[in-house]
Amino acid sequence: MDERGMLERIRIDAYSKPDYSGGIVGTFEAFVNPNELTLAYEIEYDSAQGSGTTNSRMEFKKMKPGDVTIAFFLDGTGANGSRADVQEMVEEFQTVTGYDGDIHRTKYLKIAWGTIAIKNCVLKSASIAYKLFKPNGVPLRAVITAVFTENSDDQTRVAKAQDESPDLTHVRLIRGGDTLPALCYQIYGDPGYYLDVARANRIDNFRNLVPGTRVFFPPLEK
Repeated sequence: MDERGMLERIRIDAYSKPDYSGGIVGTFEAFVNPNELTLAYEIEYDSAQGSGTTNSRMEFKKMKPGDVTIAFFLDGTGANGSRADVQEMVEEFQTVTGYDGDIHRTKYLKIAWGTIAIKNCVLKSASIAYKLFKPNGVPLRAVITAVFTENSDDQTRVAKAQDESPDLTHVRLIRGGDTLPALCYQIYGDPGYYLDVARANRIDNFRNLVPGTRVFFPPLEK
């Protein structure tokens, strides 16, 4: 790290547990920092097109996990003042990011560089291009192009989404002054669903909600 506590080289830390607990089980540090890092996001829609129309209405469906693409350059010629063992670093990358027989899947990864802290991720794909060889076939240069995809446990994913759509399930903690019609208006946009909510929660007296009670608001049917 430099004097400001920032990472001088991009680094991949591997974990064996999905909640990233239990400590780091492997680390890969870039030989030189990449000159480009690409973050890509994709949104999925359902196209709803009425009969006899020419355009479709794009209904939001979900946000897909984001991808991070990084090209790692490995140089064993010593041209930049230091010399890498190219094949050894390739194998180290594969070990840190790849399949782990103990957990029967690829490892859980964190990538960090400078002030950039990339979200938890897993390796999606990787390609290795060898660029230069010794006469005996030993590789002297290589580029590892890796694509990582965002990975979140269920609790983190739900918290991040902060879904407020009426077609999703909601739970509210009742506070003093809350009423079912008012809560139904907040969630569904219609206070008229209060009787359905009362039945779903077996509430006999919906006019006298007890503070601290958790009330379940079922999803609306489309």
